[in-house]
Amino acid sequence: MSYFRFPKYVRVADKKAKAAKKLKQLKKKRPDIQPIIIQGNTLAKTWWGKSWNNNLTKYADYSNRVGRGRSYLRHGAVLDLKIESGTVQALVQGSTSEPYRVKISIKKVSKANWKNIKEACLGKIDSLQELLLGKFPKALAETFTSKEHGLFPSPDEIEFYCSCPDWAYMCKHVAATLFGIGSRLDDDPMLFFKLRGIDGNDLVAQAVKDNTNKLLEKAKKKTKRVLDNIDISDVFGIDMDADPIGTTNEKPDSKKHIPDKSTKSKANKKNKKRAKQSNTVKNKKIEAKPVLSKADEIDMILKTIKRARKGIDITTLQKRTGIENKQRLYNCVYQLYNKGKIQRIDRGVYKS
Repeated sequence: MSYFRFPKYVRVADKKAKAAKKLKQLKKKRPDIQPIIIQGNTLAKTWWGKSWNNNLTKYADYSNRVGRGRSYLRHGAVLDLKIESGTVQALVQGSTSEPYRVKISIKKVSKANWKNIKEACLGKIDSLQELLLGKFPKALAETFTSKEHGLFPSPDEIEFYCSCPDWAYMCKHVAATLFGIGSRLDDDPMLFFKLRGIDGNDLVAQAVKDNTNKLLEKAKKKTKRVLDNIDISDVFGIDMDADPIGTTNEKPDSKKHIPDKSTKSKANKKNKKRAKQSNTVKNKKIEAKPVLSKADEIDMILKTIKRARKGIDITTLQKRTGIENKQRLYNCVYQLYNKGKIQRIDRGVYKS
């Protein structure tokens, strides 16, 4: 007779169904719930999400433990995950009917380390968009992911708690939450800086300042594009005397200053034509685009997504709504996603 009991085998389909059922129940009580939904087998697709996950497996303390959380994340077990400054709170569905509560605390980046990283970034990042997309020099990427002095936390900087009865150092619910952070960073990389207690704008502020100073210096220099030997009459459309009376001691030559009739008539025609064009522009009504409030933009985005039954991607959504500021569009979509009014069916594709 054996005194050891193996856990009952549960099919993947049953795990997914259980998690989906519980998520539906929670959404009724908590509309602001933020689940992690994985499409396909890839847990993270952006540089920030991949780098976060790679950092977890880089350390010996975690490499043999975090793997058990991957399957939980793929099965939709992370029902809620919220990132705040220095903390991550999550609800993870386990074997019981109620999900387990997970809390992860991460130390903020030290001031000295943050100062060194900002200095390393001088002149290497041109915009915030470039930073969020992870499109920066390889040397800078290595600085960010450095074990000792990088931006990503080491095991010594991470503490966690789970309400499950598992006695293991790191249970699968904590592991699923850690990988869930990487997936969340795919949607909003700025959450990484919020989690580490730093401002991502600092990394590009100095670069913008340097570019501004360069432009000011160029503006102070005298331009070489000087108007030399230009016929002013051609520029302004008027006839000018070559030697106005009083500028020389010579008497004006009456023949020299008599304007040619054909030239004068051409100049008058040009002046009349320009005056007519100027009046046309002044009288023309210029229709300015109405400035929508953020609430109106969100409402317009939601209606547009609802009309797309099979889902709509960000690029198409921008064209149909006419919102030129893509970052503003991202923020509105993310708010709707957080409130549970829309769902992400694929990377960058949403439906109501």
